[in-house]
Amino acid sequence: MKIRRLSVFLLVVALFAGLMTGCGGGSTPSTDESDSSSGTEPLKVALMLNGTLGDKAFFDSANNGIALINSQLENVETKVVEATYDDTKWEPALLDLCDGDYDIIITGTWQMQEIVSRIAPEYPDKKFIVYDTSMDYSAGDYSNVYSIEYKQNDGSFLAGVLAASMTKTGTIGFVGGMDNTVIYDFLVGYIQGAKTVKPDIKVQSAFVGDFSNTARAKELALSQFNMGADIIFSCASTAGDGTMQAGKEVGKFVIGVDSDQAMLYKETDPELANLIPSSVLKRVDMSLLQSITAAQEGTLPWGTRVALGIAEDCIGLADNEIYQKVVPEETKALIDEYREKIKNGEIKVKSAFEMETQEILDYVNEVK
Repeated sequence: MKIRRLSVFLLVVALFAGLMTGCGGGSTPSTDESDSSSGTEPLKVALMLNGTLGDKAFFDSANNGIALINSQLENVETKVVEATYDDTKWEPALLDLCDGDYDIIITGTWQMQEIVSRIAPEYPDKKFIVYDTSMDYSAGDYSNVYSIEYKQNDGSFLAGVLAASMTKTGTIGFVGGMDNTVIYDFLVGYIQGAKTVKPDIKVQSAFVGDFSNTARAKELALSQFNMGADIIFSCASTAGDGTMQAGKEVGKFVIGVDSDQAMLYKETDPELANLIPSSVLKRVDMSLLQSITAAQEGTLPWGTRVALGIAEDCIGLADNEIYQKVVPEETKALIDEYREKIKNGEIKVKSAFEMETQEILDYVNEVK
C-alpha cells in the first residue's frame, strides 16, 4: 500500500513539473526570434517594383518607405523585389510573392492595376496595397486591396508658381514620362499654378513615351531650352536624369519630382544639384509607412481608396539648402501663400482625373 501511495505521489510530482515546464517556468528560452519580444509572428511585407531602384525619384521613394517601416515599426519583416521595366516579368514576380508567406504585398503605378485586379481575388487571404493608382471597386471584390492615390496636381501647382516666378523669358517647360492621366495631372496643376502668377506664361510640354529613356528626355529638354524655356519641370522617373543633364549642359534650372532630387545629387554631382531649386515631393515613402502602421494596428480600411495631398504631408515642395539659396524671398512667400490656400480649400487645383481628354489637350495647347 505504501508503495502504491509513493508511486502516485511521484506521478503527481512529475506531472506538476511537466506543467511548469510547459508554462515556461525555468525552461530553456525559445529560439523563435519572432516570439522573443512580442509573442506574435512578424508582419511580413513585400514591395514589388515594376522598375528598378536608382531613379532618384518614384521607386527610390517607395524603397525608402520600406526603410522607414524597418526603422520605425517593430515585429515587421520586409522584402523588396525589382521586377525591372520588362512588363513580361511583372505578373510572375507578383505571383511569386503571392505564393510566398507574405501578409501584405505592395505594388504601384497604373500599369500594375490591371494585374492586381486579376490576382487579388484569387488570393483572398493576402492583403494588397497599390499606390499611385486605384482599384475599380465597383468592378469586383477587392476587399483585400487598399488603394493610395496622390494629389500630385497640388504639388505641381506650387511648382508652376515657382517656375513662373523665377523665369526671365516668360517660357517654362515640362518633360513627362508617359502621356497617362497621372502625368497629365502633374502638367495640368503645373500650368494652373504658373498661370495664376503669370497669366500670359508659355509652357512647352513633351513626353518621353516611357520612364527609362534618358537620352530621349535629354533631347526633349534641350529642345525646350532652345525654344526659350529657362526652367523645366521634369516628371519622368529614371528618364528624368536626361532632363537633369540637359539643364546642367546649358546651365538652366530643372525642378525635380517625387524625391528631393537636389539632395540626392548633392554628393555625386553638386553642380547639377545647385540647378534644382526644388522638387515636387510625392511622399510614397510616408504613405507606405502610414499604411503599414495602420495595418499593424488593425485600423487600415481594406477595400477602400484614399487620396493624399498637402494636408496629409504626402505632397509638397522640397525646402532644402539649395531652395533657400536660389529661390527669391518673394517667390518663397508666394509659395507659402498658395500652399495655405490649397490646404484650406480657397484654391481648387484642376485635375486631369476630372477632365475629358480633349479638355486636357486644349488646356495644355493654349499655353504653348
